[in-house]
Amino acid sequence: MPAIDFDKLFNSFAAIKVAVIGDVMLDTYMWGKVERISPEAPVPIVSLKKKDYRIGGAGNVALNLRSLNANVAVLSLIGKDEDGAILKKLFDENNINTEFLLSSGNRITTNKTRIISRNQQMMRLDSEVTNDLAYEDENRLIIAMQQFIAQEKPQVVIFEDYNKGVLTELVIQKTIALCKHHGIITTVDPKRKNFFSYSGVDIFKPNLKEVKEGLNVLEEGADEELLNQIHGQLKEKLNHHISLITLSEHGVFYANQNKHHIIPSHLRNIADVSGAGDTVIAVASLIYAATKDVALMAEMANIAGGLVCEEVGTVAIDKEKLLRECKLLVP
Repeated sequence: MPAIDFDKLFNSFAAIKVAVIGDVMLDTYMWGKVERISPEAPVPIVSLKKKDYRIGGAGNVALNLRSLNANVAVLSLIGKDEDGAILKKLFDENNINTEFLLSSGNRITTNKTRIISRNQQMMRLDSEVTNDLAYEDENRLIIAMQQFIAQEKPQVVIFEDYNKGVLTELVIQKTIALCKHHGIITTVDPKRKNFFSYSGVDIFKPNLKEVKEGLNVLEEGADEELLNQIHGQLKEKLNHHISLITLSEHGVFYANQNKHHIIPSHLRNIADVSGAGDTVIAVASLIYAATKDVALMAEMANIAGGLVCEEVGTVAIDKEKLLRECKLLVP
């Protein structure tokens, strides 16, 4: 088997068009200092020093794709509010296409506000609507996807589900049908609510906890035999092509009709696991779109997921770091 030309592979990402459809969010970080307890209640008083806005949720998948130089659009719904305007501005600043990002008076923009002091999270405030999209908004999003496909002709569509109501059964089914009709790869990072709604998808990427809960698997551990049985059960329900199951500190498992394998994680100084799943689905989708090589997809997604865990907070993958690690670690 010839050696992989990683420089050529990474250069090819710029020609790949990707849509991320799902629940986009604004992450707000408020840093401050605690010096006393409130006289009104036994709670700390945080004296705020700094406020920072970041792209969260499905938007973080888009950010990871942009970090690898892919051509990315977000398809979602935000509120007609200040948080929505801030989030759209962040997307625009990061060269993420917002032409198909819709706003609605029926919803507010999801905002997760974290209050931090002495590098510790004191509190998180969630401002969100988690009901399924209203019928009108649901149809607007489906039409936006039709227009996006006709205009941009993407190679891959990623579903990023955070159970906030954007990915309804109708949106999921219509989008997968559209993608099948146009020969577009579909990949999914699912959540419990719509777990079995993604029938016919190409790559299904749950984590081990999600897939065991979804299938009601009570067995402890995760050896290759059990994981292959899980893949078989998923296949019966979804008729998908590839399972990519993240195993936390134990790496990833992949399976299709021809092969299955656990790829162990590489030794890392783990600082923070938040956002690792976003990186894994972004890298896996991009590599599969570029190569159709399932083993390489899993190897590189595994490396990328480990790399972002070395950083504090949710961060997008560093392209140059990933390139160096792949040259070093991929056999």
